Amino acid sequence: MTGQAKFTSGSTMRHVVVMTLSGSLGLSFMFLVDFLALFWVSQLKDEALVAAIGFAGTIQFFVISISIGMMIAAVALVSRALGQGRKRRARRIATTAMIYGVSAQVVISVIVFFFRFPLLQLSGAEGEVLEAGASFLAISLPSLPLIAAGMMAGAILRSVGDALRSMLVTTSAGVFAMGLDPLFILYFGWGIEGAAAAIVLSRAAMAVFGFYWLLKTHDILAKPSRPDLRLYLGAFAAIAIPGIATQISTPFGNWILVRAMAEQGDSAVAGLGVVMRLTILSFGGIFALSGAIGGIIGQNAGAGLKDRVARAYVDALKFCALYTVIIWVALGLCADLVADLFGLSGEGAAVVRTFSYYAAGTFVFTGALFVANAAFNNLGKPFWATTVNWSRDGLLMAPLAFVLGGMMGAAGVILAQALANSIVGIGAGIWGWRYVRSGRGIGAPRRRTAP
Repeated sequence: MTGQAKFTSGSTMRHVVVMTLSGSLGLSFMFLVDFLALFWVSQLKDEALVAAIGFAGTIQFFVISISIGMMIAAVALVSRALGQGRKRRARRIATTAMIYGVSAQVVISVIVFFFRFPLLQLSGAEGEVLEAGASFLAISLPSLPLIAAGMMAGAILRSVGDALRSMLVTTSAGVFAMGLDPLFILYFGWGIEGAAAAIVLSRAAMAVFGFYWLLKTHDILAKPSRPDLRLYLGAFAAIAIPGIATQISTPFGNWILVRAMAEQGDSAVAGLGVVMRLTILSFGGIFALSGAIGGIIGQNAGAGLKDRVARAYVDALKFCALYTVIIWVALGLCADLVADLFGLSGEGAAVVRTFSYYAAGTFVFTGALFVANAAFNNLGKPFWATTVNWSRDGLLMAPLAFVLGGMMGAAGVILAQALANSIVGIGAGIWGWRYVRSGRGIGAPRRRTAP
């Protein structure tokens, strides 16, 4: 097996940059699937269909966020085991985490499938938008276990330190979507159903490539074992449950934004759908940051290297600031082009411009929140990550979105999100730094022995 604790030596900034940029490219390509689906559907010149994908995407984001929470637990446990030199244990944990993650998605996707109509109605969809959104979900929901397998595979590869293959797992989804979306949506004339079919096949590609590299390149998966499922359940759940609670706060906050934006009309919801996908695509480096440095913090914490943990935290914040400035400038220059490409008018175009000119800059604080989350999740305080995320999405988002939306229209809803991100991000960044500097949650160095 090639998995080694490679993050315990060398430049922490180099590790942060390499893992984050590779994770960013992979994550961006994974969400490029949704972005391209939205773009090609927008070429049908029907804002109701664009809005339908926006509603459906918000619901799927809830379910996918559960996988992200379980992925966090896998990264924390596998990377710590590797940092301690316990390779055999890391293999057993990786296999168990994969089984947990895929099984959970099977159950949840079935539930959401049967309740897709009331869930869409609760989000504010009605009429043609409701029917189109339900049709999209009916086709794409059964593929959620596949994306869970692909995401978990990418996470385990990051824990090993294989930035390239971790990136390629998620990149494969975007590559498939590039060819399939225009073919299914426009050439075959399948419309929104074609977009959903392309998503299913792209997620299958993720799962296939992920399993291949886990098994053939790293041999990081052990034979499934019932005793292991019981043995590691407690440790996994201790991180996964608060991790899931933390991750679903973001789609909950997005759902609040959709509800507030629905009061501004279908054009505004279509604009928000574009912004949500543009956010993930443009700020992939910020979204990847938490997962990328999780393995770095975990390995160094497992090895008892306190100074390297603190250095990784600071380096991640520096990377976040520089990355945000570059993307903010690029978005500001391309705001009108994006609105035109997606055929947005009125409130929809105003949503894109407000995000690009003003709200995008606050992602430096969102990044600080994600860095703090990584520290909390990998240093034994996952519920702290849950607390700060729900402070933003559960306490601040709704009052800010509905009040500013009522005062300023669709642009006010976007500014509300930016304000909530800034307030909580600053507080979480300071809290995380103080905890890292305290040295708590970082074990003493252990002698590396055979597992």
